[in-house]
Amino acid sequence: MIVRIRLDECDVKNEGRVILSRRMRIAALYDIHGNLPALEAVLADVRSVGVDCIVVGGDIFPGPMARDVLHYLIAIEIPVEFIRGNGDRALVEVANGTESAGLPPSLIPLFQWHAAQLEQADLSSVAAWPMTTALTVDELGDVLFCHATPRDDNEMFDVSTPDAQIAPAFAGVDARLVICGHTHRQFDRSIGGMRVVNAGSVGMPFDGRHARWLYLSDSVELRQTPYDLADAARRVRATDYPRAEEFIEAVMG
Repeated sequence: MIVRIRLDECDVKNEGRVILSRRMRIAALYDIHGNLPALEAVLADVRSVGVDCIVVGGDIFPGPMARDVLHYLIAIEIPVEFIRGNGDRALVEVANGTESAGLPPSLIPLFQWHAAQLEQADLSSVAAWPMTTALTVDELGDVLFCHATPRDDNEMFDVSTPDAQIAPAFAGVDARLVICGHTHRQFDRSIGGMRVVNAGSVGMPFDGRHARWLYLSDSVELRQTPYDLADAARRVRATDYPRAEEFIEAVMG
């Protein structure tokens, strides 16, 4: 199911799609993984360019300050559209006591810890996030946002994956541009005649220490934002996150 963004006061309807009536500036923030210091730094950059909308592309969870990240983004003054990632889905499934496809048993206690921190309203909010969302921007055409691929929030591919192998994951997508994440590495490639851009990871990038994100206006820009890693590590250690030292070593070490 594709959910199309409605941006109040900025959109006009045309044949069931949303067409933005002026040049929009959109920040795509993926794979934050509870890294609030990284998010704060990115949002300073986001505010400096004056974006009209933020698309959060999944996987706020798991991570050391994921609850705070969720509350921060819900309360922010900029309109935000959320889609779910495999981590967010696993959180809801573990909280509901159901099996979570693709979740290693060793991670179940971590998601139980997250679920215990949240109010039911928080879990209901996360459960309601769609798998994809789409918008139409005059300069870019149709844009589809998904976490991993349009068909699966846990499917892996990268810039070198052969078209023939990954093309079925995009079957039926009529967007000219697809924004994804999940692999924590930025890339910009084509699959058939479709442009596919990975926004990278705000909170746990695998391609460097700076927070990665995506800026869309009349073009697509892969961006990175530095932040104080030593201070971020101090803040993570001050939490009771069960894997705090592991997270610090992987992200800030």
